[in-house]
Amino acid sequence: MSYTLNYRGRRLSGEITLAGSKSISNRALIIRALSGADFPIHRLANARDTDLLLQLLQSSNEVRDAGAAGTTFRFMTAFLAGQPGVQLLTGTERMKQRPIGILVDALRRLGADISYLEKEGYPPLRIGASLNFGQNSSLSIAAGTSSQYISALLLIAPTLPGGLSLHLEGKIVSRPYIEMTLGLMQDFGVQHSWEGDTVHIPPQPYRPHPFQVEADWSAASYYYAMAAFADEVHLQLNGLFEKSKQGDAVLAEMMQAFGIETTFNEAGILLTKAAPTRPATFEWDFILCPDLAQTLAVICGGLGVQGRFTGLDTLRIKETDRIAALQAELAKVHCRLLALPPDKAPLAGRQYFQTEGKASVKNTPAFATYEDHRMAMAFAPLAMLGPIRMEDPMVVVKSYPNFWEDLKQIGFDVKEA
Repeated sequence: MSYTLNYRGRRLSGEITLAGSKSISNRALIIRALSGADFPIHRLANARDTDLLLQLLQSSNEVRDAGAAGTTFRFMTAFLAGQPGVQLLTGTERMKQRPIGILVDALRRLGADISYLEKEGYPPLRIGASLNFGQNSSLSIAAGTSSQYISALLLIAPTLPGGLSLHLEGKIVSRPYIEMTLGLMQDFGVQHSWEGDTVHIPPQPYRPHPFQVEADWSAASYYYAMAAFADEVHLQLNGLFEKSKQGDAVLAEMMQAFGIETTFNEAGILLTKAAPTRPATFEWDFILCPDLAQTLAVICGGLGVQGRFTGLDTLRIKETDRIAALQAELAKVHCRLLALPPDKAPLAGRQYFQTEGKASVKNTPAFATYEDHRMAMAFAPLAMLGPIRMEDPMVVVKSYPNFWEDLKQIGFDVKEA
């Protein structure tokens, strides 16, 4: 199945109520499960990954299938390590290609009983009950891969007999996601200290209470992209918090370069733009907000702005190799995403990528989505520059099931091709 998308006019206006953040929702669900109390979570994300995590936490089945949900798989690995009985945790074929060894090794050092059922270092896993889980209260983990490994360990830390002192080795990737985890834990009464490269969490109970999930800043980024392509903007996005725990909230600052003003109000934010704005260049380090990189690459390509990006360290191990996917799909509208050679890098030792060219949206280009929700949503705003076709569009259910319906609300023509 594919959708054709089109937007007529140069003014973007309307009102959208964004769903709750998947990242916050998933952490809140694990905290609720670990607290042992069934407190209400308001505005829980309607993302497929969140629904799946909720089902797995409530399941008593021996085999639990996390599908294509990376966060769900990683959080469940740590959660199940401390549970009674034996569980088999599996996922899609793509999930079986995504490494889990760093987290499994860390859990084993804590005393977990985990073994690989197929390829060493990859799902699926057999997770047994361990009488000695938590026998160690100190361990080190490489901080340069996925922050989800670290968050998974932190979430279970206060429930371990001796708590946990977690030493983060090397450069920390996606620090805001770690801070989000610790901030949510603190909301539920769990105290911690973070000194140097070590996070220490003493043993202590989670204190359950009703909780409201803020809307997803990653989802907001696609509307900011539409605003970047519009001549005039007056768009209300409901559910976002000014004091956000999400690293992607930096989006409001980032998009000022494209003439978009963000005004916070009681319901969320109002996006405005008085006239077309196109900076000559745009440069950003995405190490703290990697999920925004695809959107900004498409914005730069669509406007013909030379974008220079660094901090894309984790993009190759997401739902797909997002760098390769961006390169392939941008090429369809005559744009390029090039890796800069080391001698052209502004900072030595950093990998930079540069967007070049201005999108030519003609003859209804068809974009592949690579089983990656963010590829579909990042490229959808190009429909403001001309009709496009999106292949496998329902991949968006992973994080934002109502995306296409919400686009219709603000004037997009969305039809099954």
